Amino acid sequence: MFSVPTEFLQRIPKADLHVHLGGSMRLKTLIELARKEHVKLPAYTEAGLRKKVFKDKYTSLKDYLQGFAYTEAVLQNAKNIERVAYELAQDSLWDGVRYLEVRFSPQKRISARLSAQEAIRAAVRGLKKAQQEHNHSAAVKTGKDLPFYFGIIACAMRNFSAHSSPYYKELLSALSHSPKTEVISAASLDLARLVVKLAEEEKLPIVGFDIAGEEEGNPASEHSEAYQYVHKHFLYKTVHAGEAYGPESIFSALTDCYANRIGHGTNLFRTDLIKDPSVTDKKAYVNSLSNYLASGRIGIEVCLTSNLQTSPEIKSIKNHPVREMIRHGLPVTINTDNRLVSNTTVTKEMQLLVDNVPLKPHELKNMVIAGFKSGFFPGSYMEKRAFVRRVIDRYNELAQQYGVPLY
Repeated sequence: MFSVPTEFLQRIPKADLHVHLGGSMRLKTLIELARKEHVKLPAYTEAGLRKKVFKDKYTSLKDYLQGFAYTEAVLQNAKNIERVAYELAQDSLWDGVRYLEVRFSPQKRISARLSAQEAIRAAVRGLKKAQQEHNHSAAVKTGKDLPFYFGIIACAMRNFSAHSSPYYKELLSALSHSPKTEVISAASLDLARLVVKLAEEEKLPIVGFDIAGEEEGNPASEHSEAYQYVHKHFLYKTVHAGEAYGPESIFSALTDCYANRIGHGTNLFRTDLIKDPSVTDKKAYVNSLSNYLASGRIGIEVCLTSNLQTSPEIKSIKNHPVREMIRHGLPVTINTDNRLVSNTTVTKEMQLLVDNVPLKPHELKNMVIAGFKSGFFPGSYMEKRAFVRRVIDRYNELAQQYGVPLY
C-alpha cells in the first residue's frame, strides 16, 4: 500500500454512480420535514437519531433498512423531493463529486398528491439548481474547477406490497386476478415507458433504469420486458445484483436485462452460492462471468461501507471482494449507496479503501477515472470524452501537488 493524504482524496474529482435519494438526506432536513409532515421520529436531535436509527454499525439488513421508513415518509411531495435532491447535490459537490447519478423509485412516491413524473421533475429541478450555482461560479468559469453534471436513474422494485405505496396498492387491486409476478412485471414496464417518454419528450436527464429490492425469490427475469423496452430506446441499464444472491443473479442481469453496470456485485466470486444444477464447473462459470464483465467494461458499483453494514459474512473490509475484482480487471467504481444511512461520503469510501486494501497507485487512479468512464453521461459521447480528459488532467495535477505517485 502507498500513502495517500486525505486532502488529496477530498480534492480529486470523483463520481458517485450509486446513491439513493431516500437514503442520502441531511439529518437536519429529515427532522425539519418530519415535523412539517407530522411524521413521528424516534428522536428529534441528530445525536438521538444517530444513536437509535442511523448508526455506524447495524445488526442486520432489517436494522439497516429501518431508517428508510422515516426518510421515505417525508419524500412524498414535490417540494420536499426538490429540496433533498438539491441538498444531496450540494453535499456531493462539497465532497469533490463532479458527476452524480441519483436513483430512486418514482412509483413509491405516487399518491393523490403526486405523480411519478412530478417526482422525477422535482428531483431534476433540485439537482439542476445546484448544478447551475456551481457551474456559474468563478472557479468553473476560469477553469480552476470542473463543472458538475448529473443524471437520474429510475428504480423499479423487484417486489412490493399494498403497503409500499398507494400506487402499488391500486395496481395490486386492479390486477387482483393476475399472478404477482405479472403485476411486478407490469409495474416495471409502466415505469420504463414513463421514463423513456420523459427523456425523449421533455429531454430530462434520465440516464438509466434499475431494479432494486430483495434479490432472492425475485429474479431479474421478471423485469426483462421493461429492460427490453428501455434497451430499444437507448437508455442505459444497471441492476442491483450479486448483493444478497450469488453469481447467477449477475448472469441474469446481463442476459435478461442487458446490464451496462452491476450494482454491488459483492457475491460475484461466491461459487458456493451457485444453485443451478446444470453448472458443473462452478469455478469456470465464475471465471467466464468475471471475464465477460471485464472484457465488456461493465462497471461494478462497489459500496464498501454499505456492504459491510448489510452483509455480516464479510466481517472486515479486508475480506471484501474489491481486491479480487481489481485483480480480474473489472471496471470498479467507488460509491456511497446511502450517504445518511451509511454515514459516508465518496471521500470516506476511498479512504477506507486505500487504508485497508493493497493498491498500486495506478489502480487508485483507474478507479477514480472508471467512475466517470462508466457513467451514463447525459451529453454526447464526445462531450463525455472531453469531460473525462479534464478529470484525468486534474487528477494528475493534484497527484503532483500532493506527491502521490501515478504508477
